[in-house]
Amino acid sequence: MGITKTSADVFDLSTTFSVTRQGVRLSGRTLGRGRPLLLLHGHPQTHAMWHRIAPALAQRFTLVLMDLRGYGDSGRPASDDEHLAYSKREMAADALAVMQHHGFDRFQVLAHDRGARVAHRLAADHPQAVERLMLLDIAPTLAMYQNTSEAFARAYWHWFFLIQPPPLPEALIESDPVRYLRSVMGRRHAGLAAFAPQALAEYERCIQISGTAHSLCEDYRASATIDLDHDRADVAAGQRLEQPLRVLWGEHGAVGQCFDVLSLWRQRAAQVSGQSLPCGHYIAEEAPQALLEEVFGFFED
Repeated sequence: MGITKTSADVFDLSTTFSVTRQGVRLSGRTLGRGRPLLLLHGHPQTHAMWHRIAPALAQRFTLVLMDLRGYGDSGRPASDDEHLAYSKREMAADALAVMQHHGFDRFQVLAHDRGARVAHRLAADHPQAVERLMLLDIAPTLAMYQNTSEAFARAYWHWFFLIQPPPLPEALIESDPVRYLRSVMGRRHAGLAAFAPQALAEYERCIQISGTAHSLCEDYRASATIDLDHDRADVAAGQRLEQPLRVLWGEHGAVGQCFDVLSLWRQRAAQVSGQSLPCGHYIAEEAPQALLEEVFGFFED
């Protein structure tokens, strides 16, 4: 797999995997011992985002770190006008297939950003599989679209850029994918200084893989269409997550500043707790020690 050598040193005891589901390759790493914990990354990153906390977590959990479809070294399937291939329902089914491939029918989930939206759908669609989950720096997708403000639109401009019809956003990203990645990540609270050089190099490598720009756009187009249909159906049916849910957000990030995170999640889940942490959006890389304390206090090992 493509993690750079210096980054690979962090995962020197890990085992790479490649699982195929319905023709889509799903890549990642496993390491550690103990109860299974699935880790899902955000945009525009890969499973390398967990490098600062994975060694400590691996002392108490069996970690499964996967790249979402369209990201990292996972496949980039073709999509359609309904964006079904990149719905969070499909991505959640990917995650379930990966865990079952490793022999885990029940597991806990730690997820950030886009991965946290996948984790929400995974827990909703497959409650028998997810024991408890921790979501980093998101509010529910439907609530965020319904309550979008000018401040949020300015901070999360890429939400509205990526959902524009093809091929314009794809063409603009493909003209300089590294510049796009650095613009998205570098304009947040901590800037690019928050990222280890080897991790940033990995994100830059993967965003340059052919088909990535289209996959990124389809991920967001799905969130603005088919994913909202699925969320509205849950609300109409009165369906809420029953698993223990811990939500964390960066006090310097747009999510906590623009939304009442706990209140919105309590509308969608029965057992919710959470708080802000002294960082921006990229919690696992900006505040790894604070996150580890939260993980060890919440998840069962």
